[in-house]
Amino acid sequence: MKRFSFSRFVLCILCGTLLMSALAFAGWVTQTSGASGYLFSVHFPVDAQTGYAVGVYGTILKTTDGGANWVPQTSGTTQILYSVHFPMGAQTGYAVGEAGTMLKTTNGGAAWVPQISGTTQWLWSVHFPVDASTGYSVGDFGTILKTTDWGASWTSQGSGATHYLNSVCFPVDAQTGYVVGDSGTILKTTNGGSSWGSQTSGTGEWLFSVHFPVDAQTGYAAGQTGVIRKTTNGGANWVPQTSGTNAYLFSVHFPVDALTGYAAGQSGTILKTTNGGAAWVPQTSGTTNGLRSVHFPVDALTGYAVGDFGTILKTTDGGIGVEEQGGKEPTVRGKGYSPTPNPFTSFASVPGHSGDRFALYDVSGRRVGTYRGDRIGEGLRAGVYFLRAESGGGKPVRVVKVR
Repeated sequence: MKRFSFSRFVLCILCGTLLMSALAFAGWVTQTSGASGYLFSVHFPVDAQTGYAVGVYGTILKTTDGGANWVPQTSGTTQILYSVHFPMGAQTGYAVGEAGTMLKTTNGGAAWVPQISGTTQWLWSVHFPVDASTGYSVGDFGTILKTTDWGASWTSQGSGATHYLNSVCFPVDAQTGYVVGDSGTILKTTNGGSSWGSQTSGTGEWLFSVHFPVDAQTGYAAGQTGVIRKTTNGGANWVPQTSGTNAYLFSVHFPVDALTGYAAGQSGTILKTTNGGAAWVPQTSGTTNGLRSVHFPVDALTGYAVGDFGTILKTTDGGIGVEEQGGKEPTVRGKGYSPTPNPFTSFASVPGHSGDRFALYDVSGRRVGTYRGDRIGEGLRAGVYFLRAESGGGKPVRVVKVR
C-alpha cells in the first residue's frame, strides 16, 4: 500500500488553490480565440463541445473540444459576419452579414459556400426554426428574407418597417415568429412571414435581441441602456423589467425554460435571472470588452459569450463564480456552512444540514456530483473540490479528500 506523503498532500492543495484562483471557481473564464477582431455571434448546435463563432473580416471559428481550441475556418469572404446558426446538427449551418453576405456549410465548416441573398442590405440575424430548409434573416431598413429550399433562394418579405431589424426568433415552428429592431420595433408573424404585425414595446430604445425559450407566448427582448422587455401573452403586452444597468444589452438567451436566462452587452456586462426576469443579477465576466452574443447549448450551467477584440468566455457553473454577485450576502439557507472533517478520507458532513442537498465541483468548475449533507464526497476519488448548497446560497467551500 502506498504511504501518504504530507508534502504531496500540501502540494496538491496548493496546486488546487492556485488553479481555483486562476479560474475564479469557474465563473466566466477567458478562452483563447486566436482572433483579435470583434466576434458578433456564437452558436453550439447540439452540445457544449462543438460550436462556431463569427465576426469581422469573414472570421469563422470552430471548436470541437468545448472551447479549449478554436480553429479558424475558411469563409471565402472578408465581409463582416454578424450571425451564425446551425439548425439541427453541427454539419449544416448558415452565416450572414455585411452587404447581404450569406454563407452556408454542409460539412461542419470545412467549406462555406456563398448564397444569393438577393439584397445588399446588411443582415444582422439568421434563424432556422426546425430544420435546415426553412429559415429567416433580417437586416437594415426593414429587410426580412425567407427561404424554404435550404437557402438556394431567398424571398423578400414585406415587414412594413423601415428601421434596422436586429434579431429574429421563431420559437417552435416556421409559422410564428418575432423580430426586434431600432426605435423599439417589435414585429410578429403567425403565418410564416406572409404578413408581419407591429407590436407595442413601450420603448423607443433600440432592441438588439429577442428570444422565446419554450413557446410562442413567453419571450424577452433586450437593447439599449439596459432595456429588457418581457411578454407572457405572445407579445400582446411587453412589460418592462429592471435590469439594474444602463449598458447596452446585445444578446439575451434562456437555455431551457422561461425562468433562468442571461443577457450580455457593453463593457463586459453579463446579467442572470433565475425567476423569469423579476430580478437580474450582475455577474463578473472578467472583461471590460463588449459582449455581443451569449449562448447556453443544453442547460443553464455551461455557456459561452463572445465579443470585442476576439473575446470568448465560457462558464460551466452558470456564471456564479466564487460568490453570488450583486454586492449582497446570500440570505438563503447554506450561509456559513462548514463541512467536517476537512480534509476527509471517506466522506464529510455539514452540521445542521444532514438532509440538505449539496453540489461538488472539481477545480475546473465541472460539477462532479450531488450529495446529502451527511455524506459529502462519498465515493469520490482523492482531490480538491468545492462545495455549494443546491439552493444556490452561500460561498463555495473548499474541501479536500485525501484518499
